[in-house]
Amino acid sequence: MFKKLSAEFIGTFWLVFCGCGSGVLAATLPEIGIGLVGVSLAAGLALMAMIYAIGGISGGHMNPAVSVGLAVAGKFPAANIPAYVAAQVAGATMAGAVLYLIASGTANFQAGGFASNGYGDLSPGGYSLTAGFVAEVVLMALFLFIILGSTHRRAATDFAPVVIGLSLTVILLVSIPITNTSLNPARSTGVAFFAQTAALSQLWLFWLAPILGAVIGALIWKVVGEND
Repeated sequence: MFKKLSAEFIGTFWLVFCGCGSGVLAATLPEIGIGLVGVSLAAGLALMAMIYAIGGISGGHMNPAVSVGLAVAGKFPAANIPAYVAAQVAGATMAGAVLYLIASGTANFQAGGFASNGYGDLSPGGYSLTAGFVAEVVLMALFLFIILGSTHRRAATDFAPVVIGLSLTVILLVSIPITNTSLNPARSTGVAFFAQTAALSQLWLFWLAPILGAVIGALIWKVVGEND
């Protein structure tokens, strides 16, 4: 179990550092900023690379909602969820701390939202709580469905990390304006601690909605996809 938890810690650190770091450090850099498309690609490619790296060790969850969803689908022992979630949140928080240390190394640094998630005034596009909740639930349900489908024995599983990573990229392209895209409670928690906004007060949504979405996605898969 130590190796699995260590892999989840490292994997979640990488995912949050690259995904959120691309937004904090590179998205708005004058003249050469990578923008929304660049941030989406950075997160998707980071996820793809780390699934290849640690998938054979821990399954490459890097996300409490994914761990819960896989357990509901019967693909992961439910008893391991607390330990996995603890490792994921610890990795994400360490990534947030390291990112803050690096980002604060400029004279004009202001943490601001610090790539945190939010709704209402904290939504990049000013979207409501309801809009954010629906987006996070629906997109996480579909994301979990894709994860289960691409890793099923009928699928070409060698390409599963590519499918999963590109799916995250597409999701980010759609939903960054709504909530800055969570789908991952660990990712939301790890950077909320360092934001200069009320991100922590809205964090509950980014635990509830992704986990609910993952459960729904797992249940849909059990009806539609897991038929043999």
